[in-house]
Amino acid sequence: MTDQPPVRYDVTDAVATITLDRPQAHNALDLFTKEALRDAVRQAAEDESIRCVLLTGAGDKAFSAGQDLREHAVSLAEKAPEEVWSTVPAHYIPIALGLATMPKPVVAAVNGVAAGAGAALAFACDFRVVADTAGFNLAFAAIGLTCDTGTSWTLPRLVGHARAVDLLMRPRTISAQEAADIGLATSVVPLDSLAAEATVLARELAAGPTAAYAAIRLSLAYAANHTLQESLDFEGEMMRLTGTTEDHRAAVAAFQAKERPTFHGH
Repeated sequence: MTDQPPVRYDVTDAVATITLDRPQAHNALDLFTKEALRDAVRQAAEDESIRCVLLTGAGDKAFSAGQDLREHAVSLAEKAPEEVWSTVPAHYIPIALGLATMPKPVVAAVNGVAAGAGAALAFACDFRVVADTAGFNLAFAAIGLTCDTGTSWTLPRLVGHARAVDLLMRPRTISAQEAADIGLATSVVPLDSLAAEATVLARELAAGPTAAYAAIRLSLAYAANHTLQESLDFEGEMMRLTGTTEDHRAAVAAFQAKERPTFHGH
């Protein structure tokens, strides 16, 4: 364990920025990093003063290389299988669920290559602002593994079933531009303006109707696995809930007054 925390957590203007901070290891996910990331995601999700989360990596080479394979090799040699793979329920599942289901929007600022579970972290976010020098690699099969960290759920919803099969079974690095072309990237920006562009987006979202964003996230996830009628009913429930918020009432009043609404997140 190093003296420097492997994950940084900073809050400014209601935006919690979570930074994977192991640039010398391509921000790979060793045990301490996974624990710190899980705890940071949980902290951001539970803090009602946080209205948007920004996830990124340190350095300009990698967003995250995924599982730290050096540590993993030692585990394979020294630990029983049930201990080796306990990291999935202990770390990868709560991290993916936290990112994908917290009641506020999440932005990934992809500063470099995102591979394996590192790519999956970005896919669990609502927006992916990608540096033009970055890329994605669904590297699981390249080391004889299936996908995890929610990839089987998020990837086909972003790019479709057929393309997800291709990316998972024939892993290769997808450039930032190709990622944009197939729906993996929300936007592609120059590396030197990535932080600024992602921060602008995160602050815009943090100033928005947080409860409505949460309901949109829930509605999209629900509709992915339910019938049209069930989805319509769920939308009706979400509409009722958001319709009782102070933000909705204030926005209607602002519309009538021909003013820009100010949202407070509730």
